[in-house]
Amino acid sequence: MTDMTDETFDKVTMFGADWCRDCRRSKALLDRLGVDYEYVDVEADLSAADRAEAISGRKNIPVVVLPNGKHFVEPSDAELQSELESSGAL
Repeated sequence: MTDMTDETFDKVTMFGADWCRDCRRSKALLDRLGVDYEYVDVEADLSAADRAEAISGRKNIPVVVLPNGKHFVEPSDAELQSELESSGAL
């Protein structure tokens, strides 16, 4: 998967919202694994939802972007952890 924008990320970045169960789950996994990441609240930052949609091509959250340019929409814990490990983000 590749970004649909020219935006680049220096560290793992997650676009999400507090009301989103999948967002809370992915955020908890990042916290539990000790990942250095940036959390972008799409409710607090009005442009964040548009940025997340531009990256993923979808309106779904969470959108997790890795520094290598890969992104995931609503990833399972296993999928996200596997990619974090293989990309060196862990």
